[in-house]
Amino acid sequence: MTIRVLLADDQTLLRSAFRVLVDSEPDMEVVGEAADGAEAVALTRATRADVVLMDIRMPGTDGLAATRRISADPELSHVRVVMLTTFEVDEYVVQSLRAGASGFLGKGAEPDELLNAIRVAAGGEALLSPVATKGLIARFLAQGGGPADGPETAVRSERLAALTGREREVLVLVAGGHSNDEIAVRLEVSPLTVKTHVNRAMAKLGARDRAQLVVTAYESGLVRPRVD
Repeated sequence: MTIRVLLADDQTLLRSAFRVLVDSEPDMEVVGEAADGAEAVALTRATRADVVLMDIRMPGTDGLAATRRISADPELSHVRVVMLTTFEVDEYVVQSLRAGASGFLGKGAEPDELLNAIRVAAGGEALLSPVATKGLIARFLAQGGGPADGPETAVRSERLAALTGREREVLVLVAGGHSNDEIAVRLEVSPLTVKTHVNRAMAKLGARDRAQLVVTAYESGLVRPRVD
């Protein structure tokens, strides 16, 4: 299956470079280019893109607002957004994940890293770029204030109560940055079994993908950020 990619960045030269790279792959195609967030949302709907490479900082409607709109649209539930940042410690990364982004990637990433991020995002597994560490997401979420208060938190806590003990255990390991294969080794089960637990947890928690599982784990207080 060909992965349909939308490029959203206000830098024309950068979009052109990304287009050449993506279109060179047999399993991908660029279906549109947007110079601002509003255009990105419109083109995502029009082209039925699978993955959107979204710059955080754009004139007018920025990438953060655009990501929120895409994530809130039930007809775009299949779309995965990978945020493009100048630096991996971008202050907006945690907001991007909370807005519904599946992960983030530094603009200085190697071509292979970018292509891999698209494939991983399309498969619902995206969270961090290859050069990021699993502790980085905890640091971002810690900067975002840790567990939040209010009705949304109550709903998340109620949904957490619906998880089985094994699903909760798997969720903690997912939030720790472990892959399905690593979790399978730790729990002495098959990767397929882990995937089943992850999918059930996503369904019960209303999470779009693995990244949103991690956000829920931290914001509900199930997992506490570590800032070393």
